[in-house]
Amino acid sequence: MTATLSYRIRRAGPLFGAEVSDIDLTAPIDDSTRAALRREFDEHKVLVFRGANLTPAQQDEAMRIFDEPFDHPTAIRHDEHPLVYPYDVRSTGKASSWHVGGVWRTPPFSIESLVFEEVSDLGGHTLWADLQAAYDDLSDPFKALLEGVSAVYDSNAVHYAQGAERGDVKTTVSHPVVRVDKNGRKGLFISTGALRLEGLSDSEGRAVLSYLLEHASSPNYTIRFGWNAGDFVLWNNLATWHYAIDDYGTQPRRYRKVLAASPSEDVRPV
Repeated sequence: MTATLSYRIRRAGPLFGAEVSDIDLTAPIDDSTRAALRREFDEHKVLVFRGANLTPAQQDEAMRIFDEPFDHPTAIRHDEHPLVYPYDVRSTGKASSWHVGGVWRTPPFSIESLVFEEVSDLGGHTLWADLQAAYDDLSDPFKALLEGVSAVYDSNAVHYAQGAERGDVKTTVSHPVVRVDKNGRKGLFISTGALRLEGLSDSEGRAVLSYLLEHASSPNYTIRFGWNAGDFVLWNNLATWHYAIDDYGTQPRRYRKVLAASPSEDVRPV
């Protein structure tokens, strides 16, 4: 049976984010529903499908509704599905900082998606912040300053694989701290992994970077989701950043990740 345009949307907050219900992503999706879901994603930036219970192959297919999966050059792969990347925080570590995925490459990941396989009984929520709303609230003179500023990141993809230890930074890549999304809307583009800001002196860069990181993580721009096994979430990685709250101690957290990104300007590890 093919799923048709009968899903429901419940907003997660006034700025962005939504839960999608009454749709079965394990069934084929018709073209009109695919187009509608892409419009929902463009509007809401973060979509959550509760109890989707996708297999690795179905997660790959669900990503293709929105964009083409990305072949990560260094990530640990699923044994049978090479575009699916398994994570278990007991071995890979936790991502408990505000960050954007794929800043090691140009362009960074366009979309990230997760299917949760095992979660803690309590805690383990994830936050997202709307980097476009955060940009909107900056003053016009500050926006003008940022137009000529880029953030510098470690460009070694090896350092970003599951459980990898960060070595010395030998090569870097830079990204403008203001970017225009495909809908024409401007937003901040910043991650806590930024090493420095180009276009400013060292002292100016430290002050501006510190302010931007604090400003963009304001609760005014955030939404929050808790998880059950089987939940599926995907987000616009170029317009939001996210934070996995580490309040669950040694409790389990396992999930599968599928990414999307343009292959055209891939930065390979040294």
